[in-house]
Amino acid sequence: MNCKTSATAPCGAGTQKPLRMPPWLRRPLASDKRFFTTTGLVDDLGLFTVCKAANCPNRQECYSSGTATFLILGETCTRNCRFCNIHPGQTAAPSPDEPERVAKAALALGLKHIVITSVTRDDLEDGGAEHFALTIAAVRSALPKSSIEVLIPDFQGNEAALRTVMTAAPDIINHNVETHPALYSSVRPQARYEQSLELLRRVHAAGRVAKSGLMVGLGETDDQVRQVVDDLHAAGCSIITIGQYLPPSKEHHPLDRYVTPEQFEAYAAYGKSLGVKHVFSGPLVRSSYQAGSFI
Repeated sequence: MNCKTSATAPCGAGTQKPLRMPPWLRRPLASDKRFFTTTGLVDDLGLFTVCKAANCPNRQECYSSGTATFLILGETCTRNCRFCNIHPGQTAAPSPDEPERVAKAALALGLKHIVITSVTRDDLEDGGAEHFALTIAAVRSALPKSSIEVLIPDFQGNEAALRTVMTAAPDIINHNVETHPALYSSVRPQARYEQSLELLRRVHAAGRVAKSGLMVGLGETDDQVRQVVDDLHAAGCSIITIGQYLPPSKEHHPLDRYVTPEQFEAYAAYGKSLGVKHVFSGPLVRSSYQAGSFI
């Protein structure tokens, strides 16, 4: 493995001492009243958010501003990606009234841009695509002037499932490649990089806005980051997000490096030099963070 030009620690993640979190990644604890209001609303409606399930470092900021990313189709995943805080296990049938509950929450929060994602449901024939479509329709009915973004799984390459989501006409379709393909076997072994790129190509070919993102600090080089940006640009992505990987626990994929804010700026500059319309790159960037900024 090549040395990382933006690493704050030497190569050899397996033998290095634990990396000290840099100051630019530290976030305050929840204290804002609206944070607890948002939490209460989500809980009262029996909903899940990826903000909480993934232990997102921006949850304080987003909940305090009265926004959240809704996690549909349960909180148990059929995959076991080594970077993710959402646990695998026994799934339940999709809740028929969940789309309406999501719409009710979005309306109560007065959201101008709604982001809907899900766990991966390989146990369902369509991967949950119809449930996505029903949720989009319910939210569109409740908030016809708001924009809708979905962050979808790969549906195991099922083109009909993807068409179901596209027919529901969300404003943005996001699917994250997460990392360089060289790391898939250790980071997300149940996924295929080329399959994800093909999904994004289909979204772009259908005239929809395609978005994707990746994390850094998993063991990739800066050249590999640029290669992924090249691939996403070629697939038709007009929005790319790049953020710092933060392991949820010692059992997850190990952290290889902390990338500096300056290097994140360099990634963004590279993507823009290719012609990518929006490259949102920074230590605390997540795929749905400030997502409404790109509408």
